[in-house]
Amino acid sequence: MTIPKAALSPDLHSSLVENLGLAIAEGTLAPNSILRLDELEAQHKVSRSVIREATRVLSSMGMLESRRRLGTVVQPEASWNLYDPQVIRWRLASAKRLEQLRALNELRGAIEPQAARLAAERASLDEASDLVSMAARLWAAGQRGDQGEFLRLDIDFHAAVLNASGNLMFSQLHNLVAEVLAGRTQHGLMPHLPDHEALQLHVDVASAIQRGEAAAAHAAMSRIVEQSTEEMGDIWSSSHAAEETPGQP
Repeated sequence: MTIPKAALSPDLHSSLVENLGLAIAEGTLAPNSILRLDELEAQHKVSRSVIREATRVLSSMGMLESRRRLGTVVQPEASWNLYDPQVIRWRLASAKRLEQLRALNELRGAIEPQAARLAAERASLDEASDLVSMAARLWAAGQRGDQGEFLRLDIDFHAAVLNASGNLMFSQLHNLVAEVLAGRTQHGLMPHLPDHEALQLHVDVASAIQRGEAAAAHAAMSRIVEQSTEEMGDIWSSSHAAEETPGQP
């Protein structure tokens, strides 16, 4: 009986995609490396069909390219779909984590303040009210030190601002922003208790949008992104200084 593609083991397929994607992002599989099906089959103990499907997925992300009479070739970083959530996660798991977060925050700084400005001009009454409510719950979660709830609400808040901008291209960047917010928490680049200023700034963004004050919404969101970059840099520097001087208190 022929097994249809949908019936191939999703665990084997997902695991291989994850392993190969991470190896490429980390540089273990360097650009221009050639992947041989027989070698992958022996190394990962999976069938050819699983390998072909995994390499197809990675090719769709720009990380691999099939070349006639040569094989499957690892592509340089510039060829990858850097906006793909999985690619973002793999890059965040690599040694270039801080560089990736900085690049993503620079992108956020170019987009989110403008989204907040547009939201102040275009948001419906319901959208504005929801943002004010979310900001209040975000404040409460931060004050309680509930990091999980804070992260969930923070992701929802920033997605809601992008959606309220009325620009569908901005709205579709919500997954990218979510990966940044989740990544800094997962990799220890977020204070356990959010800074008071950060909490207040989210309230300021929501209030400015509700009042229709575009310049104030833009300024508050700009400061949120700036502060996020500063916090990540400070925590990264402190942790690396501690690693370099393990014998000192």
